[in-house]
Amino acid sequence: MVDADTTADTTTVPRTRLLHVGLGGWGTDWERNAIPPVGEVERVGVVDAHEPTLREAQRALGLPDEVCFTSLADAVGAVEAEGVLVTAPMDLHVPVALEALEAGLHVLVEKPFAGTFAEARTAVQRAEELGLVLQVSQNYRFYPAPRAVRDLVADGAIGDLSVVHVDFRRWDHDAPVETYRHYAFPHPLIYDMAIHHFDLLRMVTGREAVRVYAKVTDPSWSKYAEEASAVLTIEMAGGLVASYRGSWVSRGPQTAWDGEWALEGEHGRITFTGRSGQGTVGDVVTLSRGGGEAQEVDLPAMDLWGRSAGLRQFHRAVQGGPAPDVTGRANLGSIALMEAAARSARSGRVEDVEQVEAL
Repeated sequence: MVDADTTADTTTVPRTRLLHVGLGGWGTDWERNAIPPVGEVERVGVVDAHEPTLREAQRALGLPDEVCFTSLADAVGAVEAEGVLVTAPMDLHVPVALEALEAGLHVLVEKPFAGTFAEARTAVQRAEELGLVLQVSQNYRFYPAPRAVRDLVADGAIGDLSVVHVDFRRWDHDAPVETYRHYAFPHPLIYDMAIHHFDLLRMVTGREAVRVYAKVTDPSWSKYAEEASAVLTIEMAGGLVASYRGSWVSRGPQTAWDGEWALEGEHGRITFTGRSGQGTVGDVVTLSRGGGEAQEVDLPAMDLWGRSAGLRQFHRAVQGGPAPDVTGRANLGSIALMEAAARSARSGRVEDVEQVEAL
């Protein structure tokens, strides 16, 4: 079975011309691995305000001078484009997105969309006022395991959910402090990694978070400036409770990037994991009913996955097709949970998750 969201366009829809802002390590990875598989998109210009970073990327990617710019305004004035991909640092996501929107361009922005719910909402409101696409690259949604689990839960395969458990364990602690920027990332577990899992939690359960309690458990020897590990209890709509344990400094058995999930319900249990390496081969879902033996579930085939699949959705939306799965508005619930979790980690109290009201 092929996931319909990921199949190639067979019509004569024009290619989407894309400006790419942010050419650091992750932005360069987009250039090498995420953009090229999407034949419907043509990257027509790159932008980085830090000229040494721009020139390093230019050399690494073999780009001509005429497509390289140090400001989005210069790129917009020189190159015809329909959309902007934003892979700059998180604090620049919304400012760059707003600049692009004001220039009449559609926007695809990396996660986390913003550091606060209020900032994200500002961009959502402006995009909707202007009638432009604002999409967030929550790339973990675009793999077969969570998509299959979403459908199983929605179809009532295990009945009404009773509890969800998520575990994420990675050791990312060997690099020296002087050269490894991840140690200084704001809320490196909650903002940089758990945002993926928060978004998947909303996706697979079909529910929004209501309250969260986060307890930071960093060891004394952690090189991270802020939390690298935490235990969270998340209350979802309808009283469903999810437990989350995550760590960048775990010496336990290493999980895949999705983590290890167990969803229990009245009639059975679903487990899944994914993103264990390149492509979709590491995605696994099991289903057991009535206490019986767990059986592996057949997963949808995907000709594109992750960032590339999301980029294809962006292209289709820009060209007048359906809205992408993760519009800016659709991502507000994930940002609200992320922000409340960080607030709880600081306060030591249960914190309410801001609800996405009609804008």
